[in-house]
Amino acid sequence: MQALSIRRILLLSLLLVSLLPTTLLTVLAFSQSRAAMLTEIEDGVRRSAAAVSEDVDTLLLERMLNASTWNHLEVMQDLRLHDVDKRLSGFLAEMKRRHNGFYLDLHAVGPDGHVISSSNPALLDRRLPAAAAWLTADLPGGRIVIEKPAAGDGGMRLRLRSAIESEFTAGAIGELVLDVDWSQLQVLLDRSAGPSRQVLVLDHDGRLLAASAALRARALAPEATYWDWGMGRAPSGVEMRSGAPLMDEDVIAGHQRSRGLGDFRGFGWTTLLLQSRREALAPVDRMAWTFAGLLAATALLIVGLAWGLAALIARPVVALTEYARRYTLPGELPPPPPPGPGEIGELTRSFVRMMRSVDRSQQTLVQASKLAALGEITALLAHEIRTPLGILRSSAQMLRAETGLSDESRELLRIIDSETGRLNRLVSSMLDSARTRAPQFAATDAHTLIAHSAALLASQLRSRGVTVDLQCAAQRSIVSCDAEQITQVLLNLIMNALQVLQRGGHIRVSTRNEAQRLVVEVADDGPGIAAEDREAIFEPFVFRREGGVGLGLAVVRRILRQHGGDVVAEAGPLGGALFRFWLPLQEAHTT
Repeated sequence: MQALSIRRILLLSLLLVSLLPTTLLTVLAFSQSRAAMLTEIEDGVRRSAAAVSEDVDTLLLERMLNASTWNHLEVMQDLRLHDVDKRLSGFLAEMKRRHNGFYLDLHAVGPDGHVISSSNPALLDRRLPAAAAWLTADLPGGRIVIEKPAAGDGGMRLRLRSAIESEFTAGAIGELVLDVDWSQLQVLLDRSAGPSRQVLVLDHDGRLLAASAALRARALAPEATYWDWGMGRAPSGVEMRSGAPLMDEDVIAGHQRSRGLGDFRGFGWTTLLLQSRREALAPVDRMAWTFAGLLAATALLIVGLAWGLAALIARPVVALTEYARRYTLPGELPPPPPPGPGEIGELTRSFVRMMRSVDRSQQTLVQASKLAALGEITALLAHEIRTPLGILRSSAQMLRAETGLSDESRELLRIIDSETGRLNRLVSSMLDSARTRAPQFAATDAHTLIAHSAALLASQLRSRGVTVDLQCAAQRSIVSCDAEQITQVLLNLIMNALQVLQRGGHIRVSTRNEAQRLVVEVADDGPGIAAEDREAIFEPFVFRREGGVGLGLAVVRRILRQHGGDVVAEAGPLGGALFRFWLPLQEAHTT
């Protein structure tokens, strides 16, 4: 309780001295940064609205300049002769083609309103009714009369009219009529819009002229006015407001009234750009989280420092008490506590050394009891197995002496003879596992032992439908070892894999060099080994396979450690288990 009280006092002191001023400074810095970012975001929306407004003015001006330029061309004088050679019609058709998509049709109309020349031959000699002027623009090339957008044969059109003056007499000989594709304005707005940004253009009365695709999908009433969206105020501006009925969320609305270009003063149209407030302020939100994260990290650092300072006084005693309590619980030896300063540190180190010595003694007693039991079992097996093995081997040798046997039969008898001998040696090896026989070292090619082990198990592999892939990639494979014991290691590991695989399973044995040792890996695509069992399976009498006795892997580890190597179990690249063992190369082996 006293240690906890000291920790609380130190923690509260550091919080008051450090965390409170840090919090205030962080909040102040965030407020200033947020204000700067909001100003930049609003300026960006305002600039975007101005850019779109300028693009709209450019689109209109280019079309009007076409009209005020073409009406002075010499080919327009063919209108007086009713374009008998169709030269004017060809010119209009060519202009429509060159301005790909901008014009629905181009016409030259006589004084009586009949179409004399046209890019669309179907309209020749038809009367082209003139609607009331909606807008007018006086350009150096003459006055342009604009009719209100209306539906035409090819879609919504904006009709421009420009008088064609005679070169020989005073007065007009007709009109040049340009039917501009109104959808080109919508395409321009769509390019400036996005999932979180919409654009619309309002006329000088605040009525909707054109809108980006998402707004068009809302089927907004064309006669509706939007005076409250910046109309009637300053020529440009930006505000945060509800997006209804144009968008379903709060928006940052920027507006820009047309400023015209050059001699063209514009029509007073207003471009309105609606930016989702949520998306626009996303950087501000991320910055807020960043500041919050920095503040939290600072708070954690301060708390950690306070906790560490308290630990210098109280933690060593508490930790030593906890270590002694956890030692009495079953399981592995708990990690030692930090020693701490002075006499408490020396007491901690001495106590830990004593606990480790007691734990090692317990492990030694357990291992000795397991080995004693192993010795009794192997002695019994040796007595019960060696006699029938001797009978089998003698019978095989006698049968091989018979005449009239086929070559295949002799080969099978030879294998029986060889394998009974190996089984006899295996029984001896099991006895060795109890009485710890030293290996007989000799220079041996490990790749030869691997190939030999695979050949010995070839019949069992074929009958089980399991394939073995040997990938002996090590450049140096000569090791100083007991060939029979290492063969036993390989056979145990391959047989372990074989016994858990279904038909069609796969085993891969590979080698590689690593520093001054040879690494051998045996992997399979079976069910694998649970992570918590990968060390325990090397203990005697520990097994997870039904029918096992838990001796094979214990023998494998003992043999490899006697050779200066070791073995570990891991998750394999084929999806099952992987056993990796290593042996020192011949030049690196010391006896």
